[in-house]
Amino acid sequence: MPEPSNEKPATTALAGRRILLGVSGSIAAYKAAPLTRLLVKASAEVQVILTEAATAFVTPLTLGTLSKKPVLTGFLRDAAAGEWHNHVELGLWADALLIAPASANTIGQLANGLCPNLLCAVYLSARCPVFLAPAMDLDMFAHPAVTQNLARLRSFGNHIFDSPSGELASGLIGHGRMLEPEDIVDELVHFFEK
Repeated sequence: MPEPSNEKPATTALAGRRILLGVSGSIAAYKAAPLTRLLVKASAEVQVILTEAATAFVTPLTLGTLSKKPVLTGFLRDAAAGEWHNHVELGLWADALLIAPASANTIGQLANGLCPNLLCAVYLSARCPVFLAPAMDLDMFAHPAVTQNLARLRSFGNHIFDSPSGELASGLIGHGRMLEPEDIVDELVHFFEK
């Protein structure tokens, strides 16, 4: 069995950065696990927020283990005790809000100021830079409603990652794939190096 490494991770522009990672309901949610791992490896502090739909694709246990923090899935922490997850405090705590994957549903909610879940409430409260990695099938991605919602989010100052073309879960080939975790981390590093 190999000996554990005492090697410290390389210092990056993400070292010490507080990243809120929002994960919405998309098959690409499985990529949130390696993304979380890479962010932590880059010495970022990661707090994961899952939408209810995302829990069908990836578990809080997986992301909590990788982030070393309990994963937030709703407004209430302990309803009987009146404890809740304060979306305003979360929005103020973060150096960046990264939503990956950002489903068509979540993109529509954010673009129109809707607040059906903790992730959307944090988005509306966030004062930090916001990054979205869209993930959906090619016809959804090309739909005028989604195109318009993405343009609207850009007009608010949000950073939208390009969606590369490739094979999708449906078997179709085209745009709509979530940017790969390594590329997302590279984009964040580049942003914070400026």
